[in-house]
Amino acid sequence: MNKYLLLIGLAILIGGCASFKAERMDDKKIDEKAMQVTDKWVIGDTLLVIDGTINKIYNHLRFKEYRRTTKDRNIKVFVGEVQNNTSEAYFPAKDLEEALLDKLSNSEVFILVDATQRERLLKEVTYQNDGMVDPAQAKRVGKQAGADLMIFGTVNMKPEERDGKTVKTYAVNFRLTNIETGEEVCRTRETINKYSRQAKAGW
Repeated sequence: MNKYLLLIGLAILIGGCASFKAERMDDKKIDEKAMQVTDKWVIGDTLLVIDGTINKIYNHLRFKEYRRTTKDRNIKVFVGEVQNNTSEAYFPAKDLEEALLDKLSNSEVFILVDATQRERLLKEVTYQNDGMVDPAQAKRVGKQAGADLMIFGTVNMKPEERDGKTVKTYAVNFRLTNIETGEEVCRTRETINKYSRQAKAGW
């Protein structure tokens, strides 16, 4: 009897393994698949929001005015941490921040100031000027670039639920602030709306 049960278990295990299938998909396809699995934030949402945010920054009237009045061809910018104000503890705020950094890095308008690595950079420059490196090759203190603007971001979302139906509106807000004056240069807002319905027997 035990031998018979063992054979059945092996057959189920083999059948389960045989049914597994993985395939690569482009961003559009994987986004469509993700919407069939979850109503939470997915990579497609990040791409949409960051593209929309960059376009709004470029077309913002005050930002255009700031570009006209700035002396430098490129604007040095520091991106602050994106704050997750949603009820979802695992919302990928860091991924949203990294996607924004990637876009800004490829921009012809902005130059990123790596403030997160500033302490490490300072240690390296100090080491080079302590006599351990050829003075002709040592980088000098006081040559680091200062950021012109800081970008702050927040994500908000409050779900509305009734009879197994859920509506989620994610609101992603970014604001650019002039570090020297403290004045706001511009702010943007992108929203992602999601509707889901849970049947009695599951999704």
